[in-house]
Amino acid sequence: MTFGLPKGGMIKNTILKKHLLRAAMVYSCFFLLSCENDEREINEWMDKKVMVEEAKGITSLFSQGGTLRAKLTSPLMLRYLGDTVYIEFPNTLHVDFYDSTITRESWVDARYGKYFENLNKVLLRDSVQVINIKGDTLKTPELWWDQNLKIFFTDSSVRITTKDKRIYGGKGLEAAQDMSWYVIKQPTGTIRVSNESMSNEPPPAMPLPPDQQ
Repeated sequence: MTFGLPKGGMIKNTILKKHLLRAAMVYSCFFLLSCENDEREINEWMDKKVMVEEAKGITSLFSQGGTLRAKLTSPLMLRYLGDTVYIEFPNTLHVDFYDSTITRESWVDARYGKYFENLNKVLLRDSVQVINIKGDTLKTPELWWDQNLKIFFTDSSVRITTKDKRIYGGKGLEAAQDMSWYVIKQPTGTIRVSNESMSNEPPPAMPLPPDQQ
């Protein structure tokens, strides 16, 4: 059996076919890479795209053990449905807190709120003010409310004005949601304000948590 060499024209055609085949393969690779990149970008975009539910003039009830513990009202609610579900209240919110007999014991107002459903915690920001039925008032730029523990806490600056006009200031706080006790982590002093004067007379101790009394 003998093998003959191809003629010149056949050689040129073979080389041309090889070049065309290589070009086609390179183009296919670029096309596939482009498709993969496009698909990756689309998937990333889809992952970042979050569904948002909007509701206006809402009233939301928080219960524990079948008992009403808080009622939240806000003119606008935005619920974000992503990997982490959370709710925003961008246009102010008001929350009333109730005791076991469903009697209002305190309330809070803020210009912004963010509720994390999986944590049962609410972040309050901008002109946050808490008032209890005794007339004690807490003011701070940022405050967390833990629904499960029924406490407030923050690392921001705080100012508490009691019914008898005593002012407690400092940075960082933990308090019961009814303000029956509170602890300022870094107190800066206490003053008593009267109609005529302001003095630095020794104030009574701050109400402490039950386990520290």
